[in-house]
Amino acid sequence: MDSPDATEDATATALNTPPGGADDDVRALEALRQHHAGMLKRLGALAAALSGAVMAGNAVAEHDAHEVLVEWCETDLVPHALAEEGRLYEGAGRTPEARLLVTALVAEHQGIAGMIEQLRGSRGVDAAVAAGALRALVAMHLQTEDQILLPFLAGHPDLSLASAVEGLEELVGESHIHGGGADRGSSV
Repeated sequence: MDSPDATEDATATALNTPPGGADDDVRALEALRQHHAGMLKRLGALAAALSGAVMAGNAVAEHDAHEVLVEWCETDLVPHALAEEGRLYEGAGRTPEARLLVTALVAEHQGIAGMIEQLRGSRGVDAAVAAGALRALVAMHLQTEDQILLPFLAGHPDLSLASAVEGLEELVGESHIHGGGADRGSSV
């Protein structure tokens, strides 16, 4: 286990790596992580509502939950993924250290898109299973971004995480763009 001094030194180094932009990168990193957590919470609630309706045998509730989940995927999840590919992945993909990671993350986006299509065409138990699988895929993907990609971008001397997400509500949520804090404007 690291000593407290080593942890403090590592934190100070990470915060001071990008000259002049470290504070902005740290704020962007936290905003992205909070947005990801909110997205995953919302996806989990929508998947649970669909599964619950299927288990209860309530066709009307199942239809409604299915429609809401597919709509959320189309209006929140897919635009978020496309924004990541355009703004976050572009810079990291140009570096030798992250090129393969970005390739893998794009492949995960393709898998998520395929699962959304499977969900769209499914009903009943198949839809509940697809919703659960989608939630699991998204959780794994967001964990990789939060723990590997985002710290890499925030700490790379030639990249700026804050610049990459500037003005993009799809990536950090409305609250970060409008300065309302982590709890306002959440999609959850």
